[in-house]
Amino acid sequence: MTDTTTRRTALITGSSSGIGLDIARAFLADGANVVLGGRDRDRLAKAAAGLGQPERTAWAAGDIAAKETGELLVRTALERFGRIDVLVNNAGTFASTPFTEVTEEQLDGFLTGNLKGTYLTTQAVVRALRAQGRGGSIVNIGTVLVDHAVAGFPCSAPIVSKAGVHALTTSLAAELAADGIRVNLVAPGVIRTPLHAGTEVDSFGGLALLNRIGEVSEISEAVLYLAGAEFVTGHALRVDGGHVIGRP
Repeated sequence: MTDTTTRRTALITGSSSGIGLDIARAFLADGANVVLGGRDRDRLAKAAAGLGQPERTAWAAGDIAAKETGELLVRTALERFGRIDVLVNNAGTFASTPFTEVTEEQLDGFLTGNLKGTYLTTQAVVRALRAQGRGGSIVNIGTVLVDHAVAGFPCSAPIVSKAGVHALTTSLAAELAADGIRVNLVAPGVIRTPLHAGTEVDSFGGLALLNRIGEVSEISEAVLYLAGAEFVTGHALRVDGGHVIGRP
C-alpha cells in the first residue's frame, strides 16, 4: 500500500483560486491528498502546480452543473489515491443585481451553478463513500446573507440558490447519518477574495462586530475543523466576524 492511500483524500470544487485554493492548501498542510475541481483546465493545472505537492495533488476540470463532472472528480480521486474521505462544495457564483432586473437566464445560472452543481457532485461522492463503507465528511460553503440580508447589496438570485445549499445540508445530515457521513456548512461573511477585485473591500468591515473583513485562511480553518469533527453534523458555522448577530 502506497503512502498516499493511507492519507485521507479531500475533493474541493471551485479550487483554482480564492477560498477553494486556500482550502486545498490547508488540507495539504494537514497531510491529506487533494483533488482540485474547476471549469478552466489551464487555471486548475497552474493552481495545482503552485501548491508544490505533486505527489498528493490531482485535478479534474468540468462544469460543476454537469453530472459527469462530479463523477469525474470521484473517478480521479479513486484512480489516483484509492479513496475519498472529504468533499468540500465550494464552487459557485455570486453577483449583486436588483430583484426586478434579474433575468431568467441569470436566475437559472445561479440555481444551476450553486445548487444543482452541489447536489449532483454530492450524489456522486455519497455513492463512493457508501461503497467504501467507512463514512466521510461533506462541508458545504454557504453565506451569512441567507440569515442576514444587507439592504444596500441586493442579491436575491444567488441567495435563493445558496439557501437551497443550507437546506440540503440539514436534510442530508439526517439522511446520511446512518452511513456515518457527516454533513455541515461554513457560512462566510465578507472575505478578501478575487470576487472583490477592484472594490474597496475593507470598507465592508463595518458590517461586522469585529470591524473587519475575513481572510481566506479563516474559512479554511473552519472547513478543516468541520471535516474532522466526529460529533458534529447538520451544523452551519458562521465565520463572519459577528455580521449576523449585531452591528458595532
